[in-house]
Amino acid sequence: MKFELGNRESYALSKKDEQTKNGIIVFCYHRVLNNNSTVKTVEKLSPNNQLHVYNVNLSTFKNQMNFLQKHHIKVISTTQMASMLQKHREVRGKYVVITFDDVDRTLAENAAPVLEKHHYPFTASIITGNTGRYREGEQLATWPQIIKMKKQAGNLLELGVHTNNMHYLTPNGTAVFNIPKNFSRFKKDFKTSELVMKKESGSKTPIFTYPYGSGDPQVEKFLTDQPILKVIYTLNNGIVTSRENLSLTPRVIINHNSWPSVSKWLSTK
Repeated sequence: MKFELGNRESYALSKKDEQTKNGIIVFCYHRVLNNNSTVKTVEKLSPNNQLHVYNVNLSTFKNQMNFLQKHHIKVISTTQMASMLQKHREVRGKYVVITFDDVDRTLAENAAPVLEKHHYPFTASIITGNTGRYREGEQLATWPQIIKMKKQAGNLLELGVHTNNMHYLTPNGTAVFNIPKNFSRFKKDFKTSELVMKKESGSKTPIFTYPYGSGDPQVEKFLTDQPILKVIYTLNNGIVTSRENLSLTPRVIINHNSWPSVSKWLSTK
């Protein structure tokens, strides 16, 4: 356990990013858990990355949102970010975009009310064919829960697609959509994800989020060539500074490891 805890990948900003004076940092969250004794005990005893990398406790999440408010950080939507950069203007100042992957039920139950209180926009990327399932340590929200959350949040919430049914790994740890022989299947899956999104929410989406953070060159080119897509999210750590970033938009996974460097960057003039 000590070995596991001591050999995790660092999600902190790089030294180069720490020196960036202006830009947009995209927060990536997965689950926002209640602060109960069971969660705390499991976190303390388990070295499982699902718990330590992809979870944030509700009290911590509230503190992070309060930090943004206290330091007068401008929180913008994915659409606002794209609009800002498409005008080819230099980014002046520091901005935050808030995103959630998979759409675990804790987004609707715990995180969304906090964001609504602060009036902060946020983006939720849905595995459109997996809603309501229990997978990889998370209970995904159902479509009725997602639509209810959308009605409550209104224009604060934007929805993205996270594939329809290709968010899983092969036994050797390869993302199934990145296997060359599955490329035709991936193209159909993308089309299906947009159709399901339109059926359930009323419209297609200009936002795609890579499962597991990135795609191979063939997948990357296919997505970049899709006229509907304005922003393609990765898990490449970094800060958005130009329009060219949007086809491979970097994000920062927010957890106890990354937050010190993120908060320092945001609060440094």
